[in-house]
Amino acid sequence: MSQNPSSLDDLFGPVAAKPDGSEVLAALTAAARERILILDGAMGTQIQGLGFDENHFRGDKFADCACHQQGNNDLLILTQPKAIEEIHYQYAIAGADILETNTFSSTSIAQSDYGMEDAVYALNRDGARLVRRAAVRAEQEDGRRRFVAGALGPTNRTASMSPDVNNPGYRAVTFDELCLAYGEQLRGLIDGGADIILIETIFDTLNAKAAIFACNEIFIEKDVRLPVMISGTITDLSGRTLSGQTPTAFWHSVRHANPFTIGLNCALGAKAMRAHLDEISGVADTFVCAYPNAGLPNEFGQYDES
Repeated sequence: MSQNPSSLDDLFGPVAAKPDGSEVLAALTAAARERILILDGAMGTQIQGLGFDENHFRGDKFADCACHQQGNNDLLILTQPKAIEEIHYQYAIAGADILETNTFSSTSIAQSDYGMEDAVYALNRDGARLVRRAAVRAEQEDGRRRFVAGALGPTNRTASMSPDVNNPGYRAVTFDELCLAYGEQLRGLIDGGADIILIETIFDTLNAKAAIFACNEIFIEKDVRLPVMISGTITDLSGRTLSGQTPTAFWHSVRHANPFTIGLNCALGAKAMRAHLDEISGVADTFVCAYPNAGLPNEFGQYDES
């Protein structure tokens, strides 16, 4: 695990002040009881719009890296921090209350595809710092507080399903390996100043349980307890996650985490997601979150929702 200083150290110090999880939860709860809180929007499409090539992704820091890096959007936290901060800032001034870190793939498991496992701590720490700086800039303009959500993606491996149709008992990752990877990610996010932990795009609930377990372990280690948001993904019109759970079953599988919100994101467009959100809302005893994408392309390769 690399914990080398970064260019943001002069502004923030090597480690951010420990967040007050109780205060954050109280502020979030009070705000959510008054109005609908707004999450920011997509990061990937904003990055695509910048037209970065391989050299932009590598930057000076990783110019000699042996692996191809274009498409490793998380790495831009370290190589193009101004661009990533500006995306966060634009979402903040557009009205977002909660800003996600650009750390969807910032685990050692996902970064192993790019040979960037040693950068994981820095990715998460500086990812949270960039969002915090964007949030502070926006608050200085309009006086409105924004919350930094440290994003934990599903990784590119599943703990309950085999990637090999000829060997259904095989698993590409274990629960313990996921716990270790998420733990490393969480240390960086907390040290960088995240207010919230967002476990998102869950298509395999066992992966999510590993993330929840890691949260509890690292919260104890860091002597902090942050609000946790949990968001699953319904993969098709059958109304189930990839690991086979209905929205109700998904909720009962993760409710022990006592999340601040439970909800759905990605995959289906808003129209197709509505019924599944209604189902979750009917059983959950917490706030519900939703951030669909534009759905699947139509026969012309276009999207009917935006």
